[in-house]
Amino acid sequence: MTMNPEIYEPAEDSHLIETHISSYQAPRVLDMGTGSGILAIKAAQSKATREVVAADLNQNAINQLKQTIKDKHLSKLKPTHSNLFQNINGAFDLITFNAPYLPQDKGIEDIALYGGKKGYEIIKSFLKQASNHLLPNGKILLLFSTLTNKPKVEELINTYLFEFKKIDSLKIAFEELFVYEIKKSKILRELEAKGIKQIEHFTKGQRGLILIGNYNKSENVKSFFKKPNQIKVAIKIKNPKSKTIGRIENEINILKVTNKYNIGPKLLMHTADFFVMQFYDGPFLLDYIKQNKQKSDISNKTQDLLFNLLNQCHQLDTLKLNKNEMHHPFKHIIIDEQSNKNHPRPIQIDFERTKKTLAPKNITQFVEYICRLKEELNQINIQINIENLRNLSKQYKSDMSLKNLNLIKEQIIISF
Repeated sequence: MTMNPEIYEPAEDSHLIETHISSYQAPRVLDMGTGSGILAIKAAQSKATREVVAADLNQNAINQLKQTIKDKHLSKLKPTHSNLFQNINGAFDLITFNAPYLPQDKGIEDIALYGGKKGYEIIKSFLKQASNHLLPNGKILLLFSTLTNKPKVEELINTYLFEFKKIDSLKIAFEELFVYEIKKSKILRELEAKGIKQIEHFTKGQRGLILIGNYNKSENVKSFFKKPNQIKVAIKIKNPKSKTIGRIENEINILKVTNKYNIGPKLLMHTADFFVMQFYDGPFLLDYIKQNKQKSDISNKTQDLLFNLLNQCHQLDTLKLNKNEMHHPFKHIIIDEQSNKNHPRPIQIDFERTKKTLAPKNITQFVEYICRLKEELNQINIQINIENLRNLSKQYKSDMSLKNLNLIKEQIIISF
């Protein structure tokens, strides 16, 4: 791929964002994609600014800026050849980014203009990394255009737990330019203060948003793990669009109980707005069976997984907790193979709808799910008798004893 060596010269967009730089009394500034250096030079003119790092992927731009620094004696300026944050160290009070924001034209590649196939890909990569280089109360000035897809840019800002406000705009020929001030949200600042970094969106449901990040474990959670090294975590926060009240608090309280019995993801920390749990990177139960059906030990491993899940369901029944998902838990059971490949462990997730009840239905619901898996289980030489399972499930419903639980297990037979 041949890159255009030309340096982006200041235009309407450069001057629009430039007018706002002097409003920020920032000791340390990063000008991302500095180009001609117009924004970096403006930042360096502030008496409050001690250092300005001017970064660009274009080596020609860096070389030209070095000459400008020498000619104008701009000692505060530190030009750095970098692909976004690749060679950037430390955190900043202000980050400016007049981003390449145009959708890419077919057959034309210009790193100074084009922000990716749809125009916002470079902004996405920038936002994904930006928090690691922004001080807790730091600000980002981002310039983009209607041609970039404004709703998508705003969605990306929220995805990485930033907040924004429009501070300026300018209509030109076929587009409108926007300058946004971006800062860390309260939740992002709290998470980072607790040692969680590289936070990004993972998935969302009707009631909750799931983020993932890396956590440098502190003393209070070492008991959960053998080594005090970095772990991957999942963070659950309330979906701002959800009208449901109390689900986050309910799931926290449920996990506090179930964790005592090795059920559910490990709860690591929580506040009124979010909770953090260990992240388990593995397939869902049915996918695990399908992916491994040719392996010689899949029958034994699957039988062990089903027995383990039945034990968990029985424990939930004993605790008078009903999970409400066990008759169709397609995306509620993750198989953790990382802890022990020879003995993978089923992790039940998503306890937000779990509630106390005098008539829990975890075993009866999960037995019904096992019945639905008959064909898949038969392919790995596990035989079940649906009629017997359902009759034993009814028997268990009237007497939730270990004896009746074991009778159910006896119907899940390996047969070669």
